Amino acid sequence: MVKDMLKGEIGGIYFSRILEDEDLVKAVKKRVEEAGVKAGIFILIGSLKRATLGYYKEGKYRFTQIEGPLEIASCMGNIAVDKEGNTVIHPHIVVADEKGEAFGGHLMENSPVGATAELVIIEAKGVHLERAYDEKTKLNLWKLG
Repeated sequence: MVKDMLKGEIGGIYFSRILEDEDLVKAVKKRVEEAGVKAGIFILIGSLKRATLGYYKEGKYRFTQIEGPLEIASCMGNIAVDKEGNTVIHPHIVVADEKGEAFGGHLMENSPVGATAELVIIEAKGVHLERAYDEKTKLNLWKLG
């Protein structure tokens, strides 16, 4: 197997509806924790009233807000834990406005759901995904193995 690669098995698959005005990032994390998932991926569709996006540049995140209503064209991310075992989700999103213009980036808190969001969580079994601080990039990256 290639270095820096883990092999796991699909565990549970969870389906959840996130309600209007819930903060999307907090809502996904809450549902991941309630499901007891420590490693995996998630995908979702739906709408947002506003998207707060983060862009990593020169060692730090910069933030921008896109006012809605916005359609979630794509949102996906991965699930891991930090060194203390706390849940860490890493969501990326592409949203489109009413003109069809698309915006994307790292999804941040302060992104309230519009009418609804439909979430699918896919659990990975048999792997330990941990995020740890990387001095070179100044990011919390996967520590595999």
